[in-house]
Amino acid sequence: MITEHTRLVAALRELRTGAGLSLAALAERTPYSKSSWERYLNGKSLPPRQAVRELCRLANEPDGRLLALWEIAESQWSGRAATPASAPPTEEPTQRNPQQSPPSAGTGWRRLGRSRLLVVLAAAYTVIVGGVAVLLFLLLPDSEAQEAGQPASVPFSLAPQCHGAACEGRDPMRLICGIDPDTLASYRTATGAHIELRHSRKCGASWARSWGTEIGDRVDVTAGGPTHGVRIRNKDDAATFVYTEMTEVRPGSTVRACFRPASADGERECVEARVGKAATTTRPPSPQ
Repeated sequence: MITEHTRLVAALRELRTGAGLSLAALAERTPYSKSSWERYLNGKSLPPRQAVRELCRLANEPDGRLLALWEIAESQWSGRAATPASAPPTEEPTQRNPQQSPPSAGTGWRRLGRSRLLVVLAAAYTVIVGGVAVLLFLLLPDSEAQEAGQPASVPFSLAPQCHGAACEGRDPMRLICGIDPDTLASYRTATGAHIELRHSRKCGASWARSWGTEIGDRVDVTAGGPTHGVRIRNKDDAATFVYTEMTEVRPGSTVRACFRPASADGERECVEARVGKAATTTRPPSPQ
């Protein structure tokens, strides 16, 4: 069961790793202690909204998307997103006849069945919630577990949800491929938008990430197969990260991302990288 809290934790861990910040460094540069950050980053507790903003600030990243994730995660964590349970039916009228017949044996069995059902549902809920908590705890790699005083033998068990061709055309964040990816290339366009080519060795897939865009801009990515793109649809997209879907890659594959600005006279700009090698940048020739 992948929750918004899981996605939030994965995104926070990606930011921390990309910025090269240890738990001790986070504690020194934010109002939150090392033990607090350990709980936030392994999913044992929901970070405060301000902690999310602080990490984005230190990583020099826009905070719009992560704050949106935090809002949903907080709603689920607090229970506000749960649908209120309907009140159980009243089994006795307000004015009961003192001579009313006792319930039949069939009624007693039905009541017993409902009680047993409630017990089973409660037990299932406990197992699900407990299982998610354990999986989130296991997000923390061994090195961080040792730093936080946890046993070094705790395994990493929340694996990516796809690999290779199975990732083609799918969301890198939802499939847990966005945890600790490599950045193959980073490029700033003439309009000021940022494009990054991302690669997950565990997933055998790459995608493009963009920010600083304008409504109507488009980013496409391909590795010689299908092309996957994302368009900036509104001001919310423009204020945060946007991700293309993934494309399958292998060692030595060339991944290419192209940026198309919204303006009709803007030039298409592309950046490409070979998996394991340095990036190159290309632009179309200027019109004569």
